[in-house]
Amino acid sequence: MRAFVRLRLPDGTEETLAPGDLVGRLETAALHLDDARISEAHALVSLRGDELRLLGLRGRFAVDGAPIKEVALRPGLRVEFAPGLAVDVAEVSVPDEVLAVEADGLARQVLSGVCSIHLDPEPRITHRYELGAAAHVWTSGAAWTIRVAGQAARPLEAGDEWEMGGRSFAAVPVSLLEAASPATRAGGVRPPLTIEARFDSVHIHRDGVPALSLAGIAARIVSELVAFDGPVSWHVLAGEIWKDETERILLRRKWDVSLARLRKKLRGAGLPPGLIRADRTGHIELVMELGDEVVDQT
Repeated sequence: MRAFVRLRLPDGTEETLAPGDLVGRLETAALHLDDARISEAHALVSLRGDELRLLGLRGRFAVDGAPIKEVALRPGLRVEFAPGLAVDVAEVSVPDEVLAVEADGLARQVLSGVCSIHLDPEPRITHRYELGAAAHVWTSGAAWTIRVAGQAARPLEAGDEWEMGGRSFAAVPVSLLEAASPATRAGGVRPPLTIEARFDSVHIHRDGVPALSLAGIAARIVSELVAFDGPVSWHVLAGEIWKDETERILLRRKWDVSLARLRKKLRGAGLPPGLIRADRTGHIELVMELGDEVVDQT
């Protein structure tokens, strides 16, 4: 009950990536490529409909010698992230259902790879191994395992329930269609938008109404989303805005407050708060519809 892609690296080793996993120069990237030609957040594995796709974020890649920003992953595909730095797709698995965890105060989140479950200050799941977590969940490819702090590891299956810190947690199956991210340009019914992104200022235009002008952090959030041009982890995006903040909890608070303020401004201007979409894996993206236009002047 897990969607994943297994990649073969130039040295013959293999890495398994799940939806939401990053490829890049960041040490925390699921596929860490220590090369100056690779961006910190270069690409992202995303579950779109019934297939896994590789999306270019701050970098491009090439398939069959042609630079592209997005490709459906399939066995035998060779992806070149930089000249001479290529990986081969060895296996792709897309099941009918995937496993998610939900709890009191925690929205349902699809599991991927290795996850850490934290309780303070609020329940949250991070998609990597972190010391001090209340529990760790990981997969061998065919099955899931959970280890609650102070307890022995045990299998985790859909329907399992447990308690931590006075809160009830449950593992639940999620259909592939529910877990998948919609395409960024989905085709909608609202009037087309033109978004002018200038890093520290953003102007959102619609026919017949005054433009919404954003400044400061709100403008930075939108401009970064324009620059990434696809789903990106809140942590990666927030790190671009608050570069000097090293405490993850404080960074999360700043992010949550700033995102709430941005959505309030969108609502106040008659724009849908869903223009800025966050999914269950902690990724965020700018949701554009048919006819929308982005003018990137960052």
